[in-house]
Amino acid sequence: MIHIANKTYELVTDHKNGWNFEVFKERFSEVLERYDYIVGDWGYSQLRLRGFFKEIHPKATKESSIAALQDYLNEYCNFGCAYFIIEKVNAPKQQIPSEVISSTTV
Repeated sequence: MIHIANKTYELVTDHKNGWNFEVFKERFSEVLERYDYIVGDWGYSQLRLRGFFKEIHPKATKESSIAALQDYLNEYCNFGCAYFIIEKVNAPKQQIPSEVISSTTV
């Protein structure tokens, strides 16, 4: 699990050892917090970050949906570059104890 900016992410793909937390932390911007996925790709020793939404997200467009990832890698990234994909992990909904539910329905 990766924790940054009060959000939790999980490393989904680490292609050619592209994941480097220290560099990611330096490059991370709060603009990326709204996305469900963050893709980091390496070119000329520089990490570039790009956000993608889940396909079902209301703000997802053809280009910003994770379904467009392969097109992004083919068109905008250096051929054969190292990259990683992290996915935002939503906090599980807290279960309300049954004692609390029964006392509020009296």
